[in-house]
Amino acid sequence: MVLTGNVEVQTKGNCDIVDITRHVAQGVTESGFNAGTAVVFVAHSTAGIAAMECEPGLIKDFKALFERLAPAGIEYKHDLGSGEGNGHAHVRASLLGPSLSVPFSAGRLLLGTWQQIVLIDFDNRPRTRQVLVQITGE
Repeated sequence: MVLTGNVEVQTKGNCDIVDITRHVAQGVTESGFNAGTAVVFVAHSTAGIAAMECEPGLIKDFKALFERLAPAGIEYKHDLGSGEGNGHAHVRASLLGPSLSVPFSAGRLLLGTWQQIVLIDFDNRPRTRQVLVQITGE
């Protein structure tokens, strides 16, 4: 059986990292499934999903990494056509990817001790993001 839910997340933009682990865990609990997989997907081209330790130092490191890989403030061809100034956000989101699959057993996500599921919003302004959580299980 497959169940699909939606989590609405308010972000600040500019590489805002939001811990959504509790929302995914709640979906698994509410599904009533004992074991299976939760797929977390953000349906936006300037945001991504990851598993990471969501602590202040690593958040700063993560933001610095993306500034080195796809810096804001340089020319992106996307910006020339769209005028939105968020070409870097599209590149960053493409590098990270829009989804993550997390197994669960005994009704609990099988994340590592220091892993959380996070939404990263790379856009250049605050946004409301829709995160889909699709749970397959038994």
